Amino acid sequence: MTTTPSLRLGTSSYSYWHFTPQKTPISYVLEQAHALGLHGVELLHRQMESEENSYVQGIKRQAFQLGLDIYNLSIHQDFVWEDAAERQKNIDHTLHCIDLAHEMGIGSIRVNSGGWRKQGSFDDLIQARGWVEPWEGHTKEDGFKWCVDAIHACLPHAEKRGVMLLLENHWGLTTFAADMRTIIEQVDSPWLKAILDMGNFLFEDDMYAAVAHIAP
Repeated sequence: MTTTPSLRLGTSSYSYWHFTPQKTPISYVLEQAHALGLHGVELLHRQMESEENSYVQGIKRQAFQLGLDIYNLSIHQDFVWEDAAERQKNIDHTLHCIDLAHEMGIGSIRVNSGGWRKQGSFDDLIQARGWVEPWEGHTKEDGFKWCVDAIHACLPHAEKRGVMLLLENHWGLTTFAADMRTIIEQVDSPWLKAILDMGNFLFEDDMYAAVAHIAP
């Protein structure tokens, strides 16, 4: 007899934080997720009020008591830097967040590839649909190498801690589905998979084809 897997629904704490100076408390997000009958919550690292042990363990306790899984820790980093020291800072931040996820019992973290930054506002980036051309004297392949090498540097620790790395289509090098797949295939590790943001494939003519391209 075969059974159809049940659909498990969750939310992100990011959905409850509307870019106000005050961070929406994680405890409030957990309460709202429970009230909605959801199964779990993704936590935005930047939204956490502290990394003190009492705060971290308090989140774990509340989620457990409410019957919620904390299924992902969404973090920020940027591996597209010509300066190796800057890339290392982002690697170190990722390693730190792997430890934090392990401490919190979270099985995965969201990682970003990074991208070719330029002067301008977030509105300018929206207007450009998330894509910025490589810096003068560099190619997209340079960015791929920096990103792939940085992820490779994080993988041994991710495996040791049992924390999956999930690459998101968060613009930059992952603006296009084919480029995102290139990174995943070049890394070629069971500890790196994809996580999808349906709102970020702004250049793709067929959103569902783009999703299918990174689904494997």
